[in-house]
Parts: sequence; structure tokens; C-alpha cells
Amino acid sequence: MMRALWSAASGMRAQQTNVDSISNNIANVNTVGYKAERTEFKSLLYQTLQTKTTSANGENKPIPAQVGLGTRVAAITSNFTNGELIANDSDTAFALEGDGFFAVRGEDGNTYYTRNGEFNWSVGVNGTTLCNHSGYPVMDSNGNEIIVPEGVSVSNISVTNDGRFFYQDEAGNTVDMQAQLAVYQFNNPAGLDKAAGSLYAVSDASGQAMNEATTPGLKRSKVCQNYLESSNVQVADEMVNLIIAQRAYELNSKAIQAADDMMSQANQLRR
Repeated sequence: MMRALWSAASGMRAQQTNVDSISNNIANVNTVGYKAERTEFKSLLYQTLQTKTTSANGENKPIPAQVGLGTRVAAITSNFTNGELIANDSDTAFALEGDGFFAVRGEDGNTYYTRNGEFNWSVGVNGTTLCNHSGYPVMDSNGNEIIVPEGVSVSNISVTNDGRFFYQDEAGNTVDMQAQLAVYQFNNPAGLDKAAGSLYAVSDASGQAMNEATTPGLKRSKVCQNYLESSNVQVADEMVNLIIAQRAYELNSKAIQAADDMMSQANQLRR
């Protein structure tokens, strides 16, 4: 009976994590560049109740008698399929068509990666710099900040589909800023470590970041100016998954109640 209690309790804990993950997906349905997450489970150890032989002559049974000891969360994986591109009036709104990630430099000096291209021009010590909504500078393909040349208005800046920045001078000539948006790919993006603000960090599971501008053999991502990538959360699917997780949690709680009732009846047999 105690085995039933612990198995059902492990199921309740696992389903609570599942509900938390689904709730996080629903909460981020309008977050730019957010990728839906899915909770995966695995079974715990199995306990052998009877071996393959049950007679004194050592006759074999087809299968042993084993019972599982519950479940636990194995992983929470992200789905990196592209979200829908939504038009935006801002000239610093960017979206990627492909497998690439933008790169920003965090406060700790490390590089983080994101699909959220909701950037803005920010005036700082180094000049007018392209930053994300948290103020982290956006990196170019050489690992440098993207800085507007002195005397150039940000309204005169345009970006091509390969992420190159240009501006028009007073004579109306198009001038290359010698800056290109850094776009990186990973062998296993699902292995990236998640951080706040739709940022990801490199891990051993993800592999090293591969610069699309310098790594041969990569299919280049298309940079779309005046567009933002919406989250790939499907609300209808998430609501169905939430109902399933709730029912699973409820069933596990009923299993605990049933095990408790059986133990109560067993204790009353001696009276």
C-alpha cells in the first residue's frame, strides 16, 4: 500500500510541473520570439515481486512480476519551429526566417542568443547603439556593437535581407555602415540553457554557436525588417494539454485516497 501512495504522489508532483510548464506557455502567448515548451516524463525503478521461476522444479514463466514505483520529470524541451511573422511599424523590428538566432551581450559580458528581434536605438557612452528591450547591445557578425556613425540620423538607416546596415548621406547616396546583424545557429538548439527575456545561453548539449556569416555549409536565415516573430504557442493545444494534466493530477490524488481507504480497511480487520 505504501508503494501505491508514493507512486501516486510522484505522479502528482510530475503533473504539477506539467501544469506549470503549460501555464508558462499560455502566459507567453504574446511574447515575441517565445518557443513553446513540453514536459517529458520517465518511469522510476521497477520492483520485482516474483522471479521468472515459481515452482520447485525451476519451471520458467513467460514474464516476471514487476511493479513500477512512479514517475518523474525527465526534461522540459522547447519547440523551435518558426512562429508567424507579424508586420511592425518600427524600423528596428526584425524577424528571422530560418534556424538562426540574434546575439546580444549581457551585463556579465557573455553572449546570449534570442529569436526576439524587438530592438531599439539607444544613446549611450559609445554613441547610438542597437539594443534589445533590456538595454543589451545587439552584436554584429564580428562580435562588435552596432553603432550609428556620428552625424547620421537613425531614420536614414535601412537593413537588407542578409542583415547589412546602410544609410543615406546628405547627397542621397547609399553608404555601407560596415555592420551586419550577427545570426548564429546550433546543432541542437533544444539543448540551450534558458534565461529570462527569451534569451538562451550556450551549453554542452547545444554545441557551440555557429556564425552564419563565417561557417560554410549553413543555410542562411533571412532577416526581415519591420516584422516580429510571434510565439509558436498554439492556445487550443495548450488548453487541451492543460485539461489532460489536470485529469492526470486528479486521478493520482484519487489513487492516494484509494490506497488510504484500503489501509484503513486492513487496519480494521483485526478488530
